[in-house]
This record gives sequence, structure tokens and C-alpha cells, in this order.
Amino acid sequence: MASVVRDPLWRALGRGFVVATAATLAGCGGGTPPQGTTLTYFRDVKSIVDEKCTQCHYEGGIGPFALKTYEDVLAHKDAIRIQVASKNMPPWSPSKDCTEYVGDRSLSDAQITALTGWADQGAKKGTEGEYRAPAEAQAPKLSRVDLHMKLPVPYTPTKSPDDYRCFIVDWTAQTTKYVTGFRANPGNSAIVHHVIAFLAQPADVAEYQKLDDAEPGPGYTCYGGPGGANRRVGMLGGWAPGSLGSDFPPATGLKVLPGSKVILQVHYNTLVAKPAPDETSVDVKLDDQVDKEAIILPWTNFNLWVRDRKMTIPAGATNQMYRFAFDPTPFFGMIPGLSIAPNKPFTLHSAAHHMHTRGTTGRIQIERADGTDECLLDIKKWDFHWQGAYGFKKSKEFHPGDQLSIECHWDNSAANQPVGPDGKLLEPRELNWGEGTTDEMCIGFFYVTQ
Repeated sequence: MASVVRDPLWRALGRGFVVATAATLAGCGGGTPPQGTTLTYFRDVKSIVDEKCTQCHYEGGIGPFALKTYEDVLAHKDAIRIQVASKNMPPWSPSKDCTEYVGDRSLSDAQITALTGWADQGAKKGTEGEYRAPAEAQAPKLSRVDLHMKLPVPYTPTKSPDDYRCFIVDWTAQTTKYVTGFRANPGNSAIVHHVIAFLAQPADVAEYQKLDDAEPGPGYTCYGGPGGANRRVGMLGGWAPGSLGSDFPPATGLKVLPGSKVILQVHYNTLVAKPAPDETSVDVKLDDQVDKEAIILPWTNFNLWVRDRKMTIPAGATNQMYRFAFDPTPFFGMIPGLSIAPNKPFTLHSAAHHMHTRGTTGRIQIERADGTDECLLDIKKWDFHWQGAYGFKKSKEFHPGDQLSIECHWDNSAANQPVGPDGKLLEPRELNWGEGTTDEMCIGFFYVTQ
């Protein structure tokens, strides 16, 4: 495993910051349509839409239109038919043959038949009395907002194509609290690439304030992490495209002391969108006590990929692969303030995978000491715009001697390049580990407790 690395974000990750990227993406269920009868909205469609779609498709949500009423669904029935038949919607990345997740948003064949058949039969309304609530609970979400934090003033990016900016935000709680749920709200989704809420301990606040005071305008420049040299940098959560936010697993949370500050790092990308004002914010759920203190364990090959930049992806390569596996348990004792003891088992509650736009597939698993493997997350069709942390229906136990494995594949051919400012695909170039949207990464995150 890597020693301390020099890049700010990955140096922070390597030191084991207290983090919880929390947003467990959610999903729903539904029933089999009755045979030989006319399908109706209230009997056959609404329960599926309520369970699978409305966590994104509501006024102001991440979906481009609301699907709350019959009139909403009717207006978009043709688009719904095409998207569900092609399995593009609802977006759900994990493979079904890996493990079971909380809030699986994918549709069964019967549900696809119900939605497409309803549209084909004329989209009949039916009566409200026919409606039955979804069999599965609705998607996980942030159940309440106890503290809302936003940028001190709106910020317009000044660097192109990537501007990394950190903003110091007051933590107003006067007693020790545990963050038990998190959601980030990108203010301008056209230019926001990611959001990370770092935690500065009370003893370190002055150091970060100096960084802020040294630069004009709101905030200060920061690459990856929040800057500074301390080893107690923490993190409360994060956002990447597709993340929705949710409560953390019951009776777990992230400890925050009074007098702390939150540092919101926002990565702006203006490669194809013009700079414009942004006022990103985050919402958190708070509790006074939890049974188990949690962290997020970040997972990547710090030594070779990050520090030494030996994650080369040649221009034109159609299936470049890198893989890393390691047992972290002996090294937990080297990380100051970490609530996970060294050489002891720990519990994994969720997994997240992160690459950039040339990513194609990714897999995270536990390679057991007895030679067996346990799949945690297998994404066979990577979509940069739909990311998140996937909560396990049944938590996974990791024991000393096991290894955590991450594998990433990329297509860096001419046909798989992002669009440039001129509206044309960029020319292929050799890629490596980098913070920019047009660079690449291969990293996993695990929400864990002792």
C-alpha cells in the first residue's frame, strides 16, 4: 500500500480521511401486468413509476421533467417507451450477478412489458381506486435536513478548462454531532464536475483560513484536496454526476466537533460550457449519538498510479486495463485519528467506483484468503453521468488476509473521445492519472465501520 503521496487529494486519501460519500442510488419495484386486459396508469404503471422514477423525476430534480401525475407520464409516454425498452432508463450501472443493493432501480422484464404495453394500448388512465403502492420501499433519500451549507457568495470560474476552488463554510453546531446523512446540490450542473465536503478540525481551521486570506475573491485554489499540510483532514461527503444523496446506514455516522469548519471543494469544468455563477450547497442530517463511527476507505494504487504516474493509457488503445489488490488492515494503525483498529476485521456497507469519460467497465471485489472471490460492484457499461455509492442489502465482512481488488478498463480510441469546445471529438492523446475531466482515474470508495 502507498505511503503518503504528494498530490493533495490522494495524499489526503492515503492518510485516511474521515469521509462519507453517501449517496446510495435508489430504485423500486412493480408488478406483472394482468394478462388479456387493457393496461391502465393507476393499476399497472403508477406503482412502477413511483418506485423507479420519481426519485429523479420531480420538479427541480435531476430528471429533465416531472413524472408525478398521470398527465406528466402521458405527456412523455413515447419517450418513456423508447427509453425503458432500450434499458437506458432508469439508469442502473451495477450488474445483477454481483450482489444485491438497497434501492435497485433496474426494471424487470415484466415491468418493461407493463410500461411499453400501456403506451402501445393508448395510455389509458383507469381509476385511482386501482392503485396499489409499490411492494418495495421507495428509494433511499436524505430523510431530513438539519444543516444547510452553501458557498459564502456565488462564484464564477476564472480558470479554463478546469478550476478547482475551495470555500470555507461555517459549521454552526455548538456540540459534538454525527453526520448521519449527506446530499450535495450542485448549483450550476453545466459546469460542476464534482463536489467534496472536507472537514477541518478546530485545531486546523487557522491553517485553512490563511490559504483563503492569501487569494483575492471568494475561496482559494486547491487541487484534489483542501490544501494544507495537516494529517487530520476529513470529509463529510461528495457528489459526482448521478449522485442523489441519502441517509447513511442506521446507527452509523461521521463525528464532527464544535468549532470545525467545512471546506467545500468544487471542481468546475468549462471545456464545453461558458463560465457562469455557481452557488453549490450541501445538506446534512445530524444526530447526537451513533453506535458505530464510520469512515470511507478510498481505494486505488497510490504508489504506482498516483504518485509515480504509471497508469498510462496509450492514444488509440481500445481496452486498456489496470488492476490493484491489497490488504489494508495492517496499515490502519498508521493513520492518525482513524476509528478503525489495525489488524482487525471491518464491515463494508457500500461501494462506489469512479473513472472519467473514457472508462468502459469496472469491477470491485474481495479476494478472500481462502482463494474465493466476493463481488462488491461490477459495472459492465460505465456511464460517467450516473455515479454513486451502492449500499449492500447485506453488509460485507473483510478479514485480515483478504484483499480488496479494483479493476478498470478504458477505451481511448478516436471514436470514444469527449467533445471539445468546437463541438467535435477531441483527438486521442496518451492519458494518465489526473484531476482534469479529460484525464483519467481508477478509484473506489467504501463506507466502513469496525
